[in-house]
Amino acid sequence: MIRNVLFCTVSCLYCTVTEARTGCTVLDQHSPRTARESYLDVVDHGRRSDDSLLSDSEVADAPGVCLTSQTVAILGSGDYSRSLARRLLACGVRVVVGSRCVNRIPSGLFPDAVELRNQEGAASQAVCVVFMALFPEHYRSLLGLQSALAGKVLVDVSNAAEMKIHGPSNAERLAELFPDSLVVKGFNTVSAWELQTGPHDGSRQVLICSNSTEGKRKVVELVRKMGFHPLDVGGLSAAREIEVASLRLFPSWSGAIIVTFLLFFFFYGYGFLRGILLPFLAQGHNAFYRLALSLVNESLPAVALVTLALVYLPGLFAAWLQLWRGTKYQRFPSWLDYWLQRRKQLGLLSFLCAALHGVYSLCQPLRRITLHRLVNTAYRQVKAGVEEPWDELGVWRSELYLSCGVLGLGVLSLLAITSLPSVGNTLNWREFTFVQSGLGYIALTLSIMHTLFFGWDLVFHIEAYPFYMPPSSVLAVALPCVVLLCRAVLLLPCISTRLARIRRGWESKRNCPVLQTHVADDGIA
Repeated sequence: MIRNVLFCTVSCLYCTVTEARTGCTVLDQHSPRTARESYLDVVDHGRRSDDSLLSDSEVADAPGVCLTSQTVAILGSGDYSRSLARRLLACGVRVVVGSRCVNRIPSGLFPDAVELRNQEGAASQAVCVVFMALFPEHYRSLLGLQSALAGKVLVDVSNAAEMKIHGPSNAERLAELFPDSLVVKGFNTVSAWELQTGPHDGSRQVLICSNSTEGKRKVVELVRKMGFHPLDVGGLSAAREIEVASLRLFPSWSGAIIVTFLLFFFFYGYGFLRGILLPFLAQGHNAFYRLALSLVNESLPAVALVTLALVYLPGLFAAWLQLWRGTKYQRFPSWLDYWLQRRKQLGLLSFLCAALHGVYSLCQPLRRITLHRLVNTAYRQVKAGVEEPWDELGVWRSELYLSCGVLGLGVLSLLAITSLPSVGNTLNWREFTFVQSGLGYIALTLSIMHTLFFGWDLVFHIEAYPFYMPPSSVLAVALPCVVLLCRAVLLLPCISTRLARIRRGWESKRNCPVLQTHVADDGIA
């Protein structure tokens, strides 16, 4: 009996001290539990409080607990697995790599802090996240790990082998093989190089999709810890689009490249027909040497000028369409919307053609035909007794068109630089609009002046129309002049004011019969 009294006294004193230390009541007067049971609970609580970190098994059993500072497993020992392990280690995450044959991994391939195990050992060591860094055809070889991977997040980093979005994706097949695990698609758009260099030198975006909200949350935490920006794109069915994203070849550039190529093909073919083929057939004049450089240099500026006009033409279509509809709340046609989204690509291709034209022009004095013509001209002048020939009109022409060309290329270079995300993100909306719209029209105007000064008055001479075909410069300058004229009309006060009101939400009476008021510069009108 004395022993029981002492035991109860010690239990009460221990509970009182623990209650004062932890700030919580351990013994409840309404609890039916005995003092011995409470004492054992307190002792167990004290034992756990003394441990600074919980074991992996305890954290895994705790619901909703997944700290990225604990063990992450990577199944696979390839290049991507090595890059992923290095990135995770740099972020303070413990990494275990599982391989089918650990002995075949060369020494020093992985950092010393990475623990190398077989696949079963790595899966059991993972707290909650397991990266599947192996090819999808090897997923079935992991069916023996279903119990070890149950309840854990499986991150599928694979890509599609071919361009097709029909049928289940790799991530969906993985989810079928491991129904007790949380499958998340992610990191497949991040290359091994970007993982090694970090998010500063590569893409910061990591596309994530899953049917499990909890799985997404855990992967999002890990993505942010690694310094990347997670982007949730929906359920696991979205993995079909994500997996083929890396197989697409310039998806946003295809239309602009096709248009530029067709324009070059047209102007090159037109110049070949007008200046080479027809003179050879009609007069026997052989000028096929012009195909390699001269004809290319004549076609490039025409393509650059028309492509630059195509950058600003859809904006004019959109403005006139809003004026005609009297509202901004109706969607544009699909073709116009697609065109508006490809203006950046068209502008960069225009800059490329203009830059190539400048390089080709600098190569003109190096051509052998140029030296031949210079010698012939000097010989004719000596034979004619002309000592100091001077062409005032020709000098002014060359000075003006060269100056406009250099200025136009300089402004176009500024547009190309500001279109880079790293530069454009530093500009506010007004600055970006001024550069891309204001300076863009200045570049278009300088380019038109460059073409007009180059042609000078030759377009008014009958010799400029062999076989009734106008020069390429006349064809190239037509559309840009129309674009500038339409833009000038939109700047008229009666039109620009109405367009500004529409873009601020005003609608015509046929679209919105409700009485509207708009804020004018001097108040409410």
